[in-house]
Amino acid sequence: MLPATSHPSHDFLTPKQNNMNIQGTTAEEIFESIRTLVQSGEIGAGSSLPSVRDLAVTLGVNRNTVAVAYRRLVTSGMAVAQGRAGTIIRDQYVQGEQEGLQTTTALLDLASGNPNPAWLPDLPDLLRLKRNAPRLYGESTLNAQLSTWLTGCMGADCPADHDINLTHGAVDAIERLLMMDLRAGDKVAVENPCFLSSMNVLRTFGMPVLGVDMDSEGMLPEALASALARGAKAVILTPRAQNPTGCSLSARRAKALARVLTDYPTVLVVIDDHFAFLCNSAYHSVIPRHAQRWALIRSFSKTLGPDVRVAAVASDATTSLKLRLRLAPGMGWVSHLLQDIVEAAFTNTDSLALIARARDDYVLRRRALEAALQAQGIEHVAPGDGLNLWIPLAVDARDAALALARQGWLVRHGDSFQVKDQVHGLRITISTLDPAACERLALHVKQSLG
Repeated sequence: MLPATSHPSHDFLTPKQNNMNIQGTTAEEIFESIRTLVQSGEIGAGSSLPSVRDLAVTLGVNRNTVAVAYRRLVTSGMAVAQGRAGTIIRDQYVQGEQEGLQTTTALLDLASGNPNPAWLPDLPDLLRLKRNAPRLYGESTLNAQLSTWLTGCMGADCPADHDINLTHGAVDAIERLLMMDLRAGDKVAVENPCFLSSMNVLRTFGMPVLGVDMDSEGMLPEALASALARGAKAVILTPRAQNPTGCSLSARRAKALARVLTDYPTVLVVIDDHFAFLCNSAYHSVIPRHAQRWALIRSFSKTLGPDVRVAAVASDATTSLKLRLRLAPGMGWVSHLLQDIVEAAFTNTDSLALIARARDDYVLRRRALEAALQAQGIEHVAPGDGLNLWIPLAVDARDAALALARQGWLVRHGDSFQVKDQVHGLRITISTLDPAACERLALHVKQSLG
């Protein structure tokens, strides 16, 4: 476990022993029994469940039956697996682990997932480029010029029949899209390891997560096929700069995934292209030609700053109509001031030049760290993209993260991103990493691995 300065998991709880009356002979019955006991308050937050072995003996079932029930508790967000500490019931009213600065630490923060503030535009300057009259109730929820620009920049990556809407960022889009058609208990396939915010959304709404294993080209087609065969009602997929790994889909892999999805036309396919406007990688679509339910999300938060809570959502016509019902005027349209900022940023020569310099700078910092790690013989995901670099490990990464903290570096270890089995790896945010410090960091990483 990392010290207080190193992003400890908000899910960590001190185990408490409770008298429990867990019943059942199948994994489903055991899961439902525990859920009922939690909902009734008979098993409280922080309670440590019996060990898999002990409960199997008590119920007279196979250990694997109990293990499956416990895994479902974890993926549904009801419990936390804490290794030797056992499986512990979560406080359902505490947020999961979040991205963000650790302001209380003296360590060099390479864990935040933030963009570099030096490359964020001056928002008041962008607003001054727009001199629109105040907008009132009843006006179009989408600025006309921004709509035209979005249609042009997203249209080439979408099926012909599509509409565009705006949401309050990519995570807001994912939440709204899932809640339109899915219900608590519906399974959702996600990448393993997975983005923090996606897991938090799914756990909040009680949607079991099916982790889909990856390699350097993205989701494995056979793993996605397995998740769909197991009943996934939706798939959340990152085509570029996947967080935490930095992976981007190759053209070959995207075609293979599209072939898998073709057999499941009613499954909702959510494409989270969160780093689209800064990517160094090409976009390759996984949306099948005859897909019935799909959405492509492109966020502006990495380019313009996290406080510009805007994401464009291109989708099939039916999904668009449902989304608009949830974004109706008077309920939650995206501020026209924010829309003005986005429009100005992507139609102004100076701000476009700033975005281009930011893209080049992130590539330079990443390449510097990749070269330093390679010189030390340290395996890492390359070529990567985005703000984060991933170092896969064969063993628990918590000791390595602690060793790096002692050397002055704050990074995230794989526990933050695990979906099913424990994820072994380190995520390093490169957005503000000084290239001159990369050799020293790579040396300390090697030393941390023993």
